[in-house]
Amino acid sequence: MTQQSNVSWDLDLIRRYDLAGPRYTSYPTAIQFDSGLTADQLIAAGRESADVNAPLSLYVHIPFCAHVCYYCACNKVITRNRKKAQPYLDTLYQEMDQLSQWYRGDRTVNQLHWGGGTPTFISDEQMRELMAALRRNFNLRDDDLGDYSIEIDPREAGHDTLGVLREIGFNRISLGVQDVNLKVQEAVNRVQPTEQTRAVLDRSRELGFKSINMDLIYGLPHQTEQSFEETLDTVIAMSPDRLSVFNYAHLPDRFRSQKHIRAEDLPSAEEKLAILQNSINRLLDAGYVYIGMDHFAKPDDELAIAQQSGKLHRNFQGYTTHADCDLVAMGVSAISQIGNVYYQNEHDISAYSQAVLQQQHAVKRGVELNFDDHIRRAVITELICQFKLDKKAVEQRFDIDFDQYFADEQEELLQFNSDGLVHLSPTGIEVTPAGRLLIRRICMAFDAYIPKKQHSQNFSRII
Repeated sequence: MTQQSNVSWDLDLIRRYDLAGPRYTSYPTAIQFDSGLTADQLIAAGRESADVNAPLSLYVHIPFCAHVCYYCACNKVITRNRKKAQPYLDTLYQEMDQLSQWYRGDRTVNQLHWGGGTPTFISDEQMRELMAALRRNFNLRDDDLGDYSIEIDPREAGHDTLGVLREIGFNRISLGVQDVNLKVQEAVNRVQPTEQTRAVLDRSRELGFKSINMDLIYGLPHQTEQSFEETLDTVIAMSPDRLSVFNYAHLPDRFRSQKHIRAEDLPSAEEKLAILQNSINRLLDAGYVYIGMDHFAKPDDELAIAQQSGKLHRNFQGYTTHADCDLVAMGVSAISQIGNVYYQNEHDISAYSQAVLQQQHAVKRGVELNFDDHIRRAVITELICQFKLDKKAVEQRFDIDFDQYFADEQEELLQFNSDGLVHLSPTGIEVTPAGRLLIRRICMAFDAYIPKKQHSQNFSRII
């Protein structure tokens, strides 16, 4: 399948199937993390089921931001007082020490990610100290062959900061851009000159970062099809290795900062769809491959290669090539995936700090996967990553008859087939180019926690 044909736009299908649904960074999704299991039960189950011979993925959440971006739905602490970071880091080191005792062993860390918030909120010296602490506690690579990434706000990254990041081991960066139009930037309280972004990009390439991602958001106030096309032209000219084009979900009742965004300034539903359609076409024309959902990558990028070879994976860090890793996450609200268990830390920073002080960890809630969860997770992961499914492989892996096991799902799958979202065959399921944009909806058919023929407003809309 060519790059141009791996996704196609069918407005009728989009209008019929654009419901609210999970992003499937996990299955079961985080909404199910309320099973009543205690922290001790979750930790014990994770430690017992972890593969001690497998490598690790580490995630560190740094919640601080100096400025509030009105659209943001992340767990964050808005402050200009840089002194607030050190007590949090000290708590993080305590948690890290406990986690390393549980999970380190001889396991190599093949993937590392610092997210936020704004990780570059902390000082260069604090970043050195944090990475040094990670190296003391876990077996980090020193050969530059791992995927060690960090989210960067170009407004919070000086010339020296990028050098420090490269020096301490990062080789991938993700730049928040969202939109280059000044009117849009002012409306969301994130004024970021293109020259500033380009300077970070150029310096990163000079320093030898091997992959650069840029985040964009469509559906922001004052965006039009023409204005966002100008943003795309600017970004494409910078030639990042990967692009994420996220849908803005306006939920001011859930996220207080979004109350600053006036609903009347948002593009209409029709305009928003036009922006997305044009974005997909422009990026495909520019040579990017549609990886799935919001993500695009150059054909020689590891994500595109992994998808082509059937090895793409998905976890709480999004699409990844590290399916063999347990994910050990630390920091406020961070979510880990260890063996048969998902669990999440305390969401409030005070509760997180108090929990670590009292018990050396901050695990609050989670879920232990049962046999059915494992089967459905495998099916959903395969579809959302590879856009196809081999029934025989699932049958052999789990010793089931696929069609019999998923008998209740057949009616919905047949409807997808009739509508042109998938091609069904005796041996498998293949998502069509038109179905790829609606992959979340297709995966929902296999979600045992969503009532059939219903959708949940606990999730964002698919498109």
